Amino acid sequence: MSSTLRVHWTIAPAIAPRPLINCNRCGGVRPYQCGEKFRVNANGKRIDVWLVYRCVDCDNSWNFTILERQNRRDIEPALLAALESNDPALARRFAFDAAGLRDRAGRVEEFADVTVRKKLLDGDPGSATALRLELRLEGTTPLRLDRLLAGELGLSRSRLQALDERRRVTVEPDGARALRKPVRDGSAVRVDLACEADCGAILSAAWR
Repeated sequence: MSSTLRVHWTIAPAIAPRPLINCNRCGGVRPYQCGEKFRVNANGKRIDVWLVYRCVDCDNSWNFTILERQNRRDIEPALLAALESNDPALARRFAFDAAGLRDRAGRVEEFADVTVRKKLLDGDPGSATALRLELRLEGTTPLRLDRLLAGELGLSRSRLQALDERRRVTVEPDGARALRKPVRDGSAVRVDLACEADCGAILSAAWR
């Protein structure tokens, strides 16, 4: 039996990023919140689609462009149907596209709140002395890796730093100072717990 416990974490941002828009009603920059509704406009064979956002203070609208002057025949029918029916999963996918929002709005307010789904892949929790976490992101997050690990494993960030300094923590493929960087999709974290008195509790937190 392997001495390493392999666990898969699926990390999903809990709060959608909010573009910071100059609101002409409020008279200043305000965060706008996704209304989870698409606006579809057809002009002949051309289609325009926006995801509608609302000012958190006055409800003024701002449109995040999804499709612009797109020929109807070039749009996959299933996608067009999802847009026209305000499919919640599709709206969420675009709402959590922080990079796309930043391209359109310039400034974006992001949140570090996430939910983590854990799945045990391999190893015996009762005898393992090391932990390997395989991370999958459903959307981008500004959450630092050390904050994620501390919160989910029940460790302080100072203790994680001490483990890192003793070369007990390895992050692939990020390398140096990875703990202080935002969580990256596809990363793998290995923690050697052989000398830790609470090894069992840490391993339990990793997959429960």
